[in-house]
Amino acid sequence: MSLFLSPDDIAELTGISRGEAGKTRFELQIAALKKMKVPHYVNAAGRPVVARAVIEGGAQPEIRQPTWEPRLVGA
Repeated sequence: MSLFLSPDDIAELTGISRGEAGKTRFELQIAALKKMKVPHYVNAAGRPVVARAVIEGGAQPEIRQPTWEPRLVGA
């Protein structure tokens, strides 16, 4: 399985499979990804690239709570 979503996956995610109103499919997909706040970047060909881990999720780092308590002076 690829590390990145395929063009078909991005089309399904954004709901945009073709360009319209003088804009390319990629321009519309990039705008949709920005609106949905999906982390992505644009490659040299002007196409959106989304890491598969962004959508599928993965191991989340464990948030550790501090195990110490500050000493209260004068208490």
